[in-house]
Amino acid sequence: MAILDIRKYPDTVLSKKAESVTDFNADLQQLIDDMTETLRATPTGIGLAAPQVGVSKRLAIIDLGRGTNEFSLYVIINPVLSEKEGCIETVEGCLSIPDMEARIQRYEKVRMRGLNREGRAVELDANGLLAIALQHEIDHLDGLLLINRLSPIKREFFKKRFKKTYK
Repeated sequence: MAILDIRKYPDTVLSKKAESVTDFNADLQQLIDDMTETLRATPTGIGLAAPQVGVSKRLAIIDLGRGTNEFSLYVIINPVLSEKEGCIETVEGCLSIPDMEARIQRYEKVRMRGLNREGRAVELDANGLLAIALQHEIDHLDGLLLINRLSPIKREFFKKRFKKTYK
């Protein structure tokens, strides 16, 4: 396994819609393992999408066991939110935009349909942190970042601050 480089805003791979996974081969399994090691090496992340490591595929992992002795890794491939309900406000950060947190609206409950690492169909009903993480990672697969969820004024403020900080 290897720790992969996490792509940062404004890397163009982060703004493109990822391609569906069609081959469930050894390369995919290695990517999943490398992404898992990469996520666990981060100080704060609970989710990681393939585009964040430079691979434009509809694959993401979520590990809600961070900071505990529990192993709760979710591998989601070609996910689709088939049902959504409720609305909550959440404060989120992103490994691809360090030092930024944003207050955004998310669905409170979701149903996700997709595939697992073996290519078998899975369906997952989620609420709370898992629902938020699923939505966040699916945003990455659709080429969206937290800044895309901000109001136009807040987005412009972020871009100006980013240019000053990272010139």
